[in-house]
Amino acid sequence: MTTMQDLLTIGDMAARSGVAPSALRYYERLGLIHPARTSGNQRRYQRSELRRIAFIRVSQQVGVSLDEIREALASLPDGRVPTKADWARLSAGWHDRLEERIALLERLRDNLTGCIGCGCLSLQKCTLYNPGDELAAFGPGPRILLSSPGSGGSGGD
Repeated sequence: MTTMQDLLTIGDMAARSGVAPSALRYYERLGLIHPARTSGNQRRYQRSELRRIAFIRVSQQVGVSLDEIREALASLPDGRVPTKADWARLSAGWHDRLEERIALLERLRDNLTGCIGCGCLSLQKCTLYNPGDELAAFGPGPRILLSSPGSGGSGGD
């Protein structure tokens, strides 16, 4: 049985997780983490909350919203520390999104340098990537970078 002496203070949690106390309080308000309270109303964290915080930080860095993170964390079992299988199930749901993000970043890396490198700086007049402004038919914005190959846009072909 965990006692209050076994739990981490907000300062300890901040030091161990690398997350500022203000961010920990924010995560609590959003329902992402769940500290216990002492009789003096001070926060105390189970060590298992460190895993949740690490999951939150990594998920945010790959572009997952806090709402999506909250939904994923809500699916974890209550009353026990999540297992490796629990974490794998959560991350598997984001696999396709991460693949799309990787593809977008690769297109950005491969196409943006070439476009800027030619010197024209105009996708409307660019004879290399957009002759006759043909990409306007596919919608607004950076169609070459946002469209994946075979999706109706140029896809950088």
